[in-house]
Amino acid sequence: MPERVYLNGIDPDLIPGAHNAVEVCLRLKPNERITIITDTATREIAAALQSEVERIGSEYSLFVLEHHARRPLSFMPQTILDDLARSQVSIFAAQTQPGELTARTQMTSVVNNRHIRHGHMVNINRQIMLEGMRADFVKVDQLSQRLVERARKADRIVCKTPHGTEFEAELSPKLRWLKTSGLITRDKWGNLPGGEIFTAPMNTNGTFVVDGVVGDYLCERFGDLESNPLTIEVENNRIRSLRSGNKTLCDEFRAYTSTDENSNRVGEFAIGTNTACTHIIGHILQDEKIPGVHIAFGHPYAEHTGANWSSKTHIDCVGRDFDIWFDGEQVMRRGKFLV
Repeated sequence: MPERVYLNGIDPDLIPGAHNAVEVCLRLKPNERITIITDTATREIAAALQSEVERIGSEYSLFVLEHHARRPLSFMPQTILDDLARSQVSIFAAQTQPGELTARTQMTSVVNNRHIRHGHMVNINRQIMLEGMRADFVKVDQLSQRLVERARKADRIVCKTPHGTEFEAELSPKLRWLKTSGLITRDKWGNLPGGEIFTAPMNTNGTFVVDGVVGDYLCERFGDLESNPLTIEVENNRIRSLRSGNKTLCDEFRAYTSTDENSNRVGEFAIGTNTACTHIIGHILQDEKIPGVHIAFGHPYAEHTGANWSSKTHIDCVGRDFDIWFDGEQVMRRGKFLV
């Protein structure tokens, strides 16, 4: 029997989000197999996911990370990777810890090689299950498709905010746009909640004011940055300067983006499309899906975008209240889509 993470019932408030994850986004079928990877901090959500899998009747395995390796993980346990390779569908619902990107990359390498429909729920929490995971993902997908079709024809995207962002991305037809709307296919695993389109930009320049959140483990430390934003000057796709009234944030972001030779390089230019996400909550998993622009420094998801470089790090940066233009045509005004 698979490991069981619930003994005393399931929180009914979590069921709609769990249903969306398992049945709508991953479209799990009774004749398929699924691997669920979780941790002790995320047991309650994993229990709701597990109950949905059992309702469908699919074969599954469930792993609690702390039962198989010491945290933070320096590697993904081979037992988990071997089980994952046997499944058609998988979910990673756990909290991130510093230094664990390599372990998660080992997991997603199996996902990519085996073309597994994978829902990536890093740092998922109750609030996200009640908000972003309750989106109408069919409508999010329709919006994302309209937007990505336009993006693929654009040479240049400009974005501005009332808070000081003036940022421009130059695009290349050799660098692919991806849609991760929440409806997950074998071709590309996706974060849940879903709702974004993204590419690796050919080049970027300008000022990006991060008055939303920064990603990875820095998100939990610093939360919502509205009252004390991080301003990033980018020149030829590299960080030229950083400034913030929060010196600790500035120093730690600088250290993170100095990890390797490409950690300070813009590897992702993205537009959030989950209209159920209406406000910053201080968690990157949901906040990067808010309608608007976010960028990331580091790993450009080269296996999907076609970029010819890599990095050991990847940190997202989210702003607020965007105006966006594709080749001079406005597609967003103050955070509201016009398409």
